[in-house]
Amino acid sequence: MTEKQIRLEVVYALADKQALLEVVVEKGTTVQDAIRASGILKRFPDIDLNETKVGIWYRTCKLTDEPKDGDRIAIYRPLIADPKDARRRRAEKAKDEGRADKVTGGRVNPLRAEKDE
Repeated sequence: MTEKQIRLEVVYALADKQALLEVVVEKGTTVQDAIRASGILKRFPDIDLNETKVGIWYRTCKLTDEPKDGDRIAIYRPLIADPKDARRRRAEKAKDEGRADKVTGGRVNPLRAEKDE
């Protein structure tokens, strides 16, 4: 590796497969060029960089951004479920099952249990 080169990691994960690839590129290389140079697009042909979001150290960035030496570029897959909807469903289920208590957060209150007996 020369002074004009930087070392990066490119990561992508599916439920059943993950990849962490190291790549050495010239300084000034864009995130998109680093992803292409890593060969990850050949391993995962379903990645569409026009649609997929990417990040450096898990902070969203643009494909035209320039990473620094030692950066990790993550390729994000689309969410299967909206996190807010999933949390809302869990909260409703806990309420229906009697596990939701604003005071205790669902934990059993020993003082309350004694009164109920």
